[in-house]
Amino acid sequence: RRRCLSQLRDFLLVYNRMTELCFRHCVSNLNYRLLTGAEERCLDGCAGKLVHANHRLMRAYVALMPSIMQRRVADYEASVAPAGQGPAPEGAGGAGP
Repeated sequence: RRRCLSQLRDFLLVYNRMTELCFRHCVSNLNYRLLTGAEERCLDGCAGKLVHANHRLMRAYVALMPSIMQRRVADYEASVAPAGQGPAPEGAGGAGP
């Protein structure tokens, strides 16, 4: 449940940033209730570009994620292995009596 809320929060933050960026870039006249044709076209193009860029980033992230996870697992195993190894059992691989 906490993870779902975190994902929703992240999505809303991205959406709000995108909305603010496009609004600041495209809307120049606040004297009218409706958008002008030019503002509407600008907003459509701005939002389209940002959504397209976000999809490209997500594809790259999904493609890289397996190698990132493998590296993290290997790093974790390497850090745990020396600590997990205790003294060698008697008579195992050591010099005989």
